[in-house]
Amino acid sequence: MLLVLSEEQKRHLGGLSRLGNAAVGELGHLAVQLLRRGAANKACEAAARKLSAGVDTVQRGVEALMYLLTESAKLMISEMDFQDSIHVLGFSDELNKLLLQLYLDNRKEIRSILGELAPKLPSYHSLEWRLDVQLASRSLRQQIKPVVTIKLHLNDNEDRTTQVLQTDPSTLLHLIQQLEQALGEMKTNHCKRIARNMK
Repeated sequence: MLLVLSEEQKRHLGGLSRLGNAAVGELGHLAVQLLRRGAANKACEAAARKLSAGVDTVQRGVEALMYLLTESAKLMISEMDFQDSIHVLGFSDELNKLLLQLYLDNRKEIRSILGELAPKLPSYHSLEWRLDVQLASRSLRQQIKPVVTIKLHLNDNEDRTTQVLQTDPSTLLHLIQQLEQALGEMKTNHCKRIARNMK
């Protein structure tokens, strides 16, 4: 699977070749450090002074390298696909090898960082339900008004939370149909390919 870069990203990455291979290696390590600790303008300013380049050029280059590395790690691009993806940038073979080595050295760490940044959603634990039917009231002697009450128990990290939901049977049937449709969609080749690339 090839990584598709926008024209703007190609332009920012293309500016790196003017800085030289050593500078690109240093900016690559800076990009990985910024992924670990978050964005820091001071680090880019220090790198710009050291490389005697514009702060804007360095910052855009680091951001473009961060995008290249994170998207490649997210999609688990192979060595060959990574080389083919950066081949369109017109870098020298030496620079291509440097970027490939940077990617291979940091791929697992970048994936773990991205995994930590993913939101922690509650997970299903158990479900209780009850069907209540109102057959009549003072004003209406002959009515049938069914209500389904659902008590959903969720695991939220170490805590257990409970959500109580009430609905009528027709809405519940519609919800079941939508969930079954989503499960059927997950069995398509397209979704299987996406799920395989996300692991």
